[in-house]
Order: sequence, then C-alpha cells, then structure tokens
Amino acid sequence: MLRSLFAGISGLRAHQTMMDVTGNNIANVNTAGYKASQTVFQDTLSQMIQGAGAPQGNAGGTNPAQVGLGVRVGGIFTNFGQGSAQATGRSTDLMIQGDGFFVVRKDGQDLYTRAGAFNFDSLGQLVSPDGAKVMGWGAVNGAINTNAAAAPLSLPVGTMLPPAATGNVTVGGNLPGDSTSTTPITTSITVYDAQGNPIALKTSFLKTSPTTWDVTMTDGTTTVGPTPLTFNATGTAPTPSSMAFGAINVALSGITNYAGVSTVSALNQDGSAVGSLQAFSISPDGTLVGVFSNGLRQDLGRIAMASFNNPPGLEKVGNTNFRATVNSGVAQLGTAGAGGRGALAGGSLEMSNVDLAQEFTNLIVAQRGFQANSKVITASDEILQDLVNLKR
Repeated sequence: MLRSLFAGISGLRAHQTMMDVTGNNIANVNTAGYKASQTVFQDTLSQMIQGAGAPQGNAGGTNPAQVGLGVRVGGIFTNFGQGSAQATGRSTDLMIQGDGFFVVRKDGQDLYTRAGAFNFDSLGQLVSPDGAKVMGWGAVNGAINTNAAAAPLSLPVGTMLPPAATGNVTVGGNLPGDSTSTTPITTSITVYDAQGNPIALKTSFLKTSPTTWDVTMTDGTTTVGPTPLTFNATGTAPTPSSMAFGAINVALSGITNYAGVSTVSALNQDGSAVGSLQAFSISPDGTLVGVFSNGLRQDLGRIAMASFNNPPGLEKVGNTNFRATVNSGVAQLGTAGAGGRGALAGGSLEMSNVDLAQEFTNLIVAQRGFQANSKVITASDEILQDLVNLKR
C-alpha cells in the first residue's frame, strides 16, 4: 500500500485531535478559572531510502534520502496566562492576581484550582460549587500559624469575642494657657471592666496658675485627684506624664498648654465589651477577618495558596480542578502575595483565558488541514485505482 495513504490517515487523526482541543476551548470560553489548551504536532519516524555518504576522492558527499511516515500529536499544553477579571460583588468570590492556586479537598484528595467562586455551607465551611472544602489555617485568639498543616477553613459562626478590661487611656489636645475661666474643662470616655460593663470615666482640668492645671478623674463612684499637672515655659512636657485610676493608666503626655482654643479630649482606650461576629472580609493575603458587634476586628483564618515549579505539568481532573503529577512538582503552600504567589482580589472572579480570535483561527487551520489530508487519501486511492486498471 502507498505510504501517502497512511500519512494522510495520521494527518486526519492529528487534526481531529486539534479540532477536539479547539472545540473544548471554545466551549469553556465563559468558564471561570478555565485555562486554554494548545495542540502541538510532531512528525513521525521517517523511512530511510538512501543513507548519507561521506566525500571520497573525486566524489562529493551525499545527503540522506528519507520519506516521512506521517504526523502525530506531540503534546497538548495548558496555557496558564492570566484571565480577565469579572466583578461579581460577592464577598466570597476571589480572584488570584498572579501565579498560584487555591487548594481544595474533595473525597480526601487535595486538588488545585484557579476558580474562586466559593461560599459558606450550613456548617460555616468555605466550599467550592461542587462541595470541595477550601484549605487554609484557622486562627487561635487571632493568631494564625501558617507553619501548621493546612485544614478545611471555616467561619466560626456564633463566635464571641470576650470582654477586655481597659488598661490604658490616652488623653491629648490643648488646654488654653491664656484661659481665665474658673469652670473646669471636662472630657469623658467609656471604659470597660473585666466583665465588659461600660463605665464613663470623666477627666476634669481646672487652671490654678499660668502653667498648672488640677486634674480630677471620676467614674461616679471613685474619684482620683485633684493632681497638679505642670507644663514647662513652652507649654509642653506636662508633669506627671500619666496618672493611675485604679488599674487604668491614663496617659497625659500628649496634652499641651498653648494660648488659644481648648481641644483636650480622651482619644482612645484599649478595653472592649463582649462582641458577637457580625460580618467578615477577606484581605489580599487571604486572611479572613471577622468584624464584631463591639467594633473590634480579629483574624479568623487564612486561605492557603499553592505554587508549583512546573504548573503546565498539572493534570486536569474536571470541575476546573487540577491534580499534582510527578512532573508538576510538589505543591508549596503559603500565603497569597508572598513567595511568588499572587494576591487575592475579593468580589471578582478570574474568567477563562480563551482567546476566541485565536481559537476560531485554529478552527480554520484544523479544518483546512483535515481537508488537505483527505485530499491526500483521495489522490492515493486514485493512484491505486489506476494500478488496478492496468490489468484490464
């Protein structure tokens, strides 16, 4: 039989595979996190008709003469280029800006994906649309240990933030050094005891000399002072720089004694009442931050990110997931935005990186290649028919 007949058949098979790959790319043009594939052809072993000859005497050398035996699919490679962003507005939708993969666990197996369409189930677990659990590290009292083994990440619904007794209060601003008023200047701030009970702590300032003010603090039950607060000639460096109200240290070093307006006020305190989890947000490094009813924020966990030495070596396993292979390298887990891993963007999804213009061009190339190989088979058949007709 003619070699061209089998070469044409191999061409049909190869271009059919190219059509299959191109069709799959086009089918997934709107699949979040999908990575397009590309077909690469290679020629097959060529049959030697005449070997190469070395130059000898007056005769020059001759080149080898070979006839190719067709084409084969050399490989189907995955393009891991960045896909475009699609804003969704959902806080649990995440997009990786750069390299890296989310780690999900399904049926006891760790898989990797670029599709960040996640949500919380009834148990508070962060899961993908097919129920795979997103892996990460949980927080203990706001501390996250990324050196520990990754585990399914969950939002601890019903979490209560225990109360914290106030230990420090900061008072700052300006006391008018040119004031002649005999009315005390008062500022108030809410502090908390060990049970989280709110207490109004009032601090009063009464001018007694050009550089001295009497400071009195009270919570309605206990009163401390009056204590002289003395400034230097420039109206700064008050002495004492702080006062104690029970177990609370009240810092006064930020107060000045300049002529003009009165701006003195209690700036902040470090206590809090008991708080319940009200909302959450996901930061660019994948940290799940809880917002509590007492106004405080605390880290609840962090999403794990994986990177590979050779991402094209990953195996597609469906549901826009990949599996590690012997040629992809071992998954290296870490934090988003570190170690070459991309940062996360909340409220967005990474769309497919399929280029429709390129795919339609590949469709035409595959179709014409298929037609051309069909012509080779037709021409070979005609030649065989002519050979058969020689006997007639």
